[in-house]
Amino acid sequence: MTSRMALSEAQQVIGRRWSPEQPPEQERILGLARDALDFISATGQWYLFVDFRRSGASGVSAASCGEGSPELRELLGRTERFFQALLDAPHASGEQASLQLIIEALRFISATRQHESFSDFVEHVATHAPPFIVAAFETRQEAEAWLENHANPPDSARILVGDTYHDVVYDRDTGFRRLPWNRDLHHYLAWLKQVEPPVATASFSTRQEAEEWLTKQPHPARRTWVLIAGELHLAAYYPNINHRALFPLSISEGERKMDSPPRQS
Repeated sequence: MTSRMALSEAQQVIGRRWSPEQPPEQERILGLARDALDFISATGQWYLFVDFRRSGASGVSAASCGEGSPELRELLGRTERFFQALLDAPHASGEQASLQLIIEALRFISATRQHESFSDFVEHVATHAPPFIVAAFETRQEAEAWLENHANPPDSARILVGDTYHDVVYDRDTGFRRLPWNRDLHHYLAWLKQVEPPVATASFSTRQEAEEWLTKQPHPARRTWVLIAGELHLAAYYPNINHRALFPLSISEGERKMDSPPRQS
């Protein structure tokens, strides 16, 4: 199975085993598997993952890699063993392809030495940070030039152009490339306003003052509220690309209420 739908189907296999009454250990394992699949999508590594599966390297256990923190390596190993055991379980009939894909996603992260990037992504998800991005540009022209000159664009990943989110669309077979706009940020801000009443931690008269303040923060929070000329803004930080941004809360107006934050994938 090489379709991108395979990732979605694997997420459904995880979801069917998720329960509010599940033991903490199972929650950690299922959560890590979910984040591993989202990591591949959010970082635009679908084609790299396909090549990895075809190369035969996916047969190497995730626990065999000596890099990454001992805690993460151990959890990757436990998660792999959990899904490996499900392959032969009677109640998993028809799910073998998805279970195998989950196992190979865990092995992909280890084999490509992405423990640190994956840990950062897991923290990004856990803190309900803004939708994950792989690049940021001031203008559309800069973004399109980047996409045109990129040898292997991160397909399905998100980028930021000014204060607007866009998807990276790339077809390796045809070379087709484009950057459609999406509403992920609008949905995210609407959800965040719903679950966390905004409380500003700083106030500024102008956007320039707020940008200067945010730039001077050596290690800013991934998200915090600020006031600019009396209007609430979300100050966001993306440590994976060391980018800072300010988003007015008003752009969320008109969005429907959501029970959970938008997926990072």
